[in-house]
Amino acid sequence: MEEMDLKELFNMFWSKKIQIILIILIFGIIGFIYTIEFITPMYDASTTLVLVSSADETVTTNTMITATDVSLNSKLVATYSELIKSKNVLREVISNLNIDLEEEILKNYITVSAVEDTELIEITVRNEEPSNAAVIANEIAEVFTDKVKEIYNINNVQIVDKAEISSEPANINHTKDVIMFASIGLVIAIIYVIVANLLDTTIKTAEDVETAYNIPVLASIPMIKHLGNERK
Repeated sequence: MEEMDLKELFNMFWSKKIQIILIILIFGIIGFIYTIEFITPMYDASTTLVLVSSADETVTTNTMITATDVSLNSKLVATYSELIKSKNVLREVISNLNIDLEEEILKNYITVSAVEDTELIEITVRNEEPSNAAVIANEIAEVFTDKVKEIYNINNVQIVDKAEISSEPANINHTKDVIMFASIGLVIAIIYVIVANLLDTTIKTAEDVETAYNIPVLASIPMIKHLGNERK
């Protein structure tokens, strides 16, 4: 009985294979069009900073001890990560670059991440213009290092890699989007086949008669197809 049920289920979907394929293709095409026409390309640019021991020999002994205690621990990395996105830093970046952008909006386009088990901090800026993303990321790094000197009186942040202009948008992946929409199409196609089968009350086989009316089928009359004047 189980094998028969699986066979019937397979036949049910196989009989609708054309519709299933069409639905999947339609949704795949919709996904491709959506990524091209309705998503604004955004570009990422990243710069990397590293925390090092202070090399300023003019500071006092107590200051050197403080710098040594805090410069390379994860707590300071977390503090610096928040400081990078502070209004004080962003306000100066906006002023230096003379860009028409509010602080909160710029903050939303900035991602700061600390590389695990290291003293590296990565600043990533997202913008519609790839050149702007790189310029803003590099300016944030410069302003931030100056703020650290000003606030902590130490010089323990160095720029490792400057941000470069990206040629590929970070928020668009045609393959991923097409697969996602095609998967949605597959789910809808499956639902369509199941609903269509539930609503279809026509009798197709002798087994359907036996199941519906609980009576045995003694004989069946085959359909006769005409080819011109000849009968088959």
